[in-house]
Amino acid sequence: MLNQFSRTQLLLGQAGMERLYHARVAIFGIGGVGGYTAEALARSGVGTLDLVDDDRVCLTNVNRQIFATRKTVGQYKVDVAEQRILEINPEAQVHTYKTFFAPQTAEQFDFTQYDYVVDAIDTVSGKLELVMQAQKAGVPIISSMGAGNKLDPTAFEVADIFETSVCPLARVMRHELKKRHIPHLKVVYSKEPAMTPVEDMAVSCRAHCICPPGTARKCTQRRQIPGSNAFVPPVVGLILAGEVVKDLSGMEGHK
Repeated sequence: MLNQFSRTQLLLGQAGMERLYHARVAIFGIGGVGGYTAEALARSGVGTLDLVDDDRVCLTNVNRQIFATRKTVGQYKVDVAEQRILEINPEAQVHTYKTFFAPQTAEQFDFTQYDYVVDAIDTVSGKLELVMQAQKAGVPIISSMGAGNKLDPTAFEVADIFETSVCPLARVMRHELKKRHIPHLKVVYSKEPAMTPVEDMAVSCRAHCICPPGTARKCTQRRQIPGSNAFVPPVVGLILAGEVVKDLSGMEGHK
């Protein structure tokens, strides 16, 4: 029967679409990267999505985050994402968690219920905990490396973490994963050297914080506020989604 996923089924086949329909994917971080991942997975027919992010939409998110508009500023990102996903696919099951994922909050999640985990969060401690939890549960995971302060969306590629180079975040992750005896981790990363953001106090969050009321972790608490744009984070998010769809649908070896 013709439906909103018919064009995808022409590539993945009915069996592949059924695997996606019955899959449950958890996306940790619904920002510039994870937001596009969630959107693409919803449009691909993934049946159940768990969205984890405690942040609210800020005006400074509008330049790159798919769920950020003037209308949604101040709303929780997971709430905005859930509404949009259900507009795309009313049959989808969406579970939202207004949680900042960290080792201290990991026990709130049962990783054995997931078919795939997407790491689109910013902190090293959170990323490492996600990897450890996924390994313990025997669940595949894919992790986003640094997307901030970069301008070349064509430079991103999929690799094992131990085959990466240049990216500072990937270097830290390699070191920490090796200490934890984690032999593999699929990541999306870029060899493009990160730019140094211009220190312009006229447009700096440090001097003009506009975080919505109730924001738990403001940009002013960061050591450095990264520059961003409308085309790098979305590409990373879409690559993540593409890998998830290929793996879950059984098309990972398709050429």
